[in-house]
Amino acid sequence: MNHVARSSRLSGFHKKPVSERIQEVVDFVGLAEADRSLLLNTGNLPQDLGNHLIENMIGTMNIPVGIATNMKVDGRDVLIPMATEESSVVAAVCNAARQCYDNGGFFTSMSGMLMIAQIQLVDAPDPEHARIRILERIDEIRAICDECDPILIKLGGGFRELEVRIIESRSGRMVVTHIIVDTRDAMGANAVNTMAEKLAPSIAAWTGGRTYLRILSNLADRRLARARCVWRVEDIGGAEVRDGMMLAYHFAEADPYRAATHNKGVMNGISAVVLATGNDTRAVESGAHAYAARKGRYSSLTNWEVTREGNLAGVLELPMAVGLVGGATKAHPMAQLALKILGVTSAAQLAGIVTAVGLAQNFAALRVLATTGVQKGHMALHSHNIAMMAGAVGDEVEALAKILVALGKVRVDVAEAELKKLRAAL
Repeated sequence: MNHVARSSRLSGFHKKPVSERIQEVVDFVGLAEADRSLLLNTGNLPQDLGNHLIENMIGTMNIPVGIATNMKVDGRDVLIPMATEESSVVAAVCNAARQCYDNGGFFTSMSGMLMIAQIQLVDAPDPEHARIRILERIDEIRAICDECDPILIKLGGGFRELEVRIIESRSGRMVVTHIIVDTRDAMGANAVNTMAEKLAPSIAAWTGGRTYLRILSNLADRRLARARCVWRVEDIGGAEVRDGMMLAYHFAEADPYRAATHNKGVMNGISAVVLATGNDTRAVESGAHAYAARKGRYSSLTNWEVTREGNLAGVLELPMAVGLVGGATKAHPMAQLALKILGVTSAAQLAGIVTAVGLAQNFAALRVLATTGVQKGHMALHSHNIAMMAGAVGDEVEALAKILVALGKVRVDVAEAELKKLRAAL
């Protein structure tokens, strides 16, 4: 590969057709024709659509979409599309769901569909009085907000509540207004941001201060999704396994170092469904981790208990700002297909399913940690990736993966050596 030093200041790059952008990148880096062809292959996302979803598009990054089976949510059997590149994530949900299926599966609920937008006010000469003056204007605030989105109002959404907080900061006291809006089946970022921007000048005029940030909060604690499930002790391997899982949970509850990995496992499942449905993975992830630290110390997102009957009961509650309309959810053909497979009719129903998957994922992780250890199952699946990295193709992948697992050495160097032996034997 010949790399010629060039400036990355590519004038007018964003205005050019995708094909010309690709050629500029090919020329800049010195890519081969095969690389250029790979960029031109956008899979099931039409190039023109992708070009409107992000800036400076040159290609797509295809992520495998798998189906989690055995899921029963609120009495309904459902297949779960999951988009992820990590081995064992989909299999873990399938196994966890199978072990609670005969006991009724998962049950979900939602606190509401409310999103928060914040308006930051600084330099108010009398912050306490400013706070009260804003609260007194609730009817005017409602009218300003609802005027921004008549369609949302027709659908039954719109402004619901008003909060005004005074916070101490290194820049002095700030008066922060929260407008709380029912966004119905939309995630709601655009709707609440528009309302906040429209309202900000009025707040400044009423208080004599200056408004700066006007944007939603991803700590959507007025939009909490909840999932619960009970696994019968005999279905999970007995009391010893149950008690080991409780010890693992108590570790995560008490220690933020463990909780970070524990919650990453929860998000393995959640982010995979959020991504498959074209929703905002970053918004959901930031809200979840902020919620995990809401008591002043980062801790487990899930809660686990032993029931009177000796069974294992799990609960997951977290902000879940997902929608069925707007953005990639509405535009991406695979996102639309994923929603079709799920058969959901509301954002609340989708949020419940996503949360149930997160709980299932956490159960699976705790169980494997309390029994065989995470590497045995994970490496069995990861062995296929290692086999392909070593150059295996077709039927060689499965055969080589089995050899690596049997040897207990799932490494590329071992795979390369074993692949030579395998081919020599044929």
